[in-house]
Amino acid sequence: MKTTPFTDVHIALGAKMHEFAGYNMPIEYSGIIDEHMTVVNGVGVFDVSHMGEFWVKGPKALDFIQAITSNDASILPLGKAQYTCFPNEQGGIVDDLIVYHYEPEKYMLVVNAANIEKDWNWCVSHNPMGAELENASDNIAQLAIQGPKAQEVLQKLTPVDLASIPYYAFTTGEFAGCKNVIISNTGYTGAGGFELYFYPSDAMTIWNAIFEAGKPEGIKPIGLGARDTLRLEMGFCLYGNDLDDTTSPIEAGLGWITKFVDGKNFTNRAELERQKKEGVSRKLCAFEMVDKGIPRHGYPIVDAEGKQIGVVTSGTMSPVLKKGIGMGYVQTPLWKVGTEIYIQVRNRNLKAQVVKAPFRK
Repeated sequence: MKTTPFTDVHIALGAKMHEFAGYNMPIEYSGIIDEHMTVVNGVGVFDVSHMGEFWVKGPKALDFIQAITSNDASILPLGKAQYTCFPNEQGGIVDDLIVYHYEPEKYMLVVNAANIEKDWNWCVSHNPMGAELENASDNIAQLAIQGPKAQEVLQKLTPVDLASIPYYAFTTGEFAGCKNVIISNTGYTGAGGFELYFYPSDAMTIWNAIFEAGKPEGIKPIGLGARDTLRLEMGFCLYGNDLDDTTSPIEAGLGWITKFVDGKNFTNRAELERQKKEGVSRKLCAFEMVDKGIPRHGYPIVDAEGKQIGVVTSGTMSPVLKKGIGMGYVQTPLWKVGTEIYIQVRNRNLKAQVVKAPFRK
């Protein structure tokens, strides 16, 4: 298994380790519920160094991004980031990602760890305009410091005014004495905070400084288990569960990152434009359990007569709501808010209701 610059620290701290995307990663330390609530109420640190980073450079950089992604990167100012996806030719999604406009004619694409090789091959094979591409995944480490106390902790370690960085914006500056750290007001928890990108050689300096600075705020390391429950409470999609090569961005409720602007001829635009105009036969919906039970990935979703109308893509017991929550693709029009559906749990049809995400307001 691959390691991150922090793998030995996770093991020394007693984390429950498991393979994820080819990496030896911490799943939990003190327990998923404790870690989840630490992030919701305070501050926690996630090792996300397994994520992939590609540089796109040169005069053709924007042309490449416009052709390969669904969102409109032409409106992305310097210092801003944008959520988007790589559509494929069949109407599905190669991956979802974040585009950072780093410098004029220079962008950073942050992709999912499990898809680094797949995404890299996709980018290389869809670059007829000749943009300069660099896979920097092994040369960049990343920590996500999340929670309402994250800014207070991090501000002790940088001269950069963190309050001046809006949501989905970033700057490059000094952090914990380390140069050229990307400080980004992003994260996949819905609890606020920042993501830091830095050289692996600076990893332990930054880790130790953050945990020393965060002692008064009760900072804790957080595993991938709580990362999953946190993103699900916000209704954020996870590639491999809620998105894949067969789910279209329109079906997934990602029409807001699928921009049909003049001059942007991205992969499979015509089919996605047709879906947006004519509608789709299924949609991703969020639901809360009415009956007691925990929905899990792969469980059938049925109607009142017991006929299957969909499948659960993500599900858990919400640590904040203390009830079962989930997402799944459901046949039109049963995905509408307020509709009663049933989740098949061990041959029992348990009542649930379609709701509007996020679950954690």
